Amino acid sequence: MKTNPVIETLLSHRSIRKFKDQPLTEEQIQLLVESAQAASTSSFTQSYSIIGVDDPEIKKQLRIISANNQFYVEHNGFFFVFVADQYRNQLIGRDHHEDTSVLDTTQRLIVALGDASFAAQNMAVAAESIGLGICYIGSILNDINKTSELLQLPDHVYPLFGMAVGYPDQDPEKKPRLPHDVVYHRNHYNPQPSRDALDAYDQAVRRYYETRTGGTREETWTGQIARGLGNPYRKALKPFLEKQHLGLR
Repeated sequence: MKTNPVIETLLSHRSIRKFKDQPLTEEQIQLLVESAQAASTSSFTQSYSIIGVDDPEIKKQLRIISANNQFYVEHNGFFFVFVADQYRNQLIGRDHHEDTSVLDTTQRLIVALGDASFAAQNMAVAAESIGLGICYIGSILNDINKTSELLQLPDHVYPLFGMAVGYPDQDPEKKPRLPHDVVYHRNHYNPQPSRDALDAYDQAVRRYYETRTGGTREETWTGQIARGLGNPYRKALKPFLEKQHLGLR
């Protein structure tokens, strides 16, 4: 089937973890934010904000929170943090003398998480379409209270993830994705994914990690998923949500 430049960009995605020492221009930053803002938003609430981080000390602290060896959190062309944001809507409600308690509900939290995610993926595709690379950084949640303190987040705001953007200084192999038939269901959910397809995918992932690490990492996808099930972490997220008055009911 014939593709186009947009689809080619999507299908060529790779996470970039090493960037050239070249900052983004203000024009590039504005273009990326405008591209993010063009994303769909539930009921036009636009319940997210984007925090651009160029303060070297804040970037360093976010890198330490994420993991000391994730240097791309600190060293990149620019760093963005996407936050689910009900604070702005709370201010609007108060200005209009409306009851704002609906912002505490799980439904509103899900809306905000979706809005922030839609915007972030728009930015990612826009960045890659102009020759930049990106890497999502979920590990800023390793110490969500410290991240919130660094970014001075008010009530009703939740930091979802960061995004490192910049000029790639590497050309990594594309990481294999699950087989089509395992992900795509027609008309109803199929509770029995193909074991043969998963076995073949495990071998592809094993080869990917062996190549990427020079043979020092041998791991299958199902093994990685199973290992993660026995390792609950980031237990501070639920108390943080409660403290921020998000998803309470």
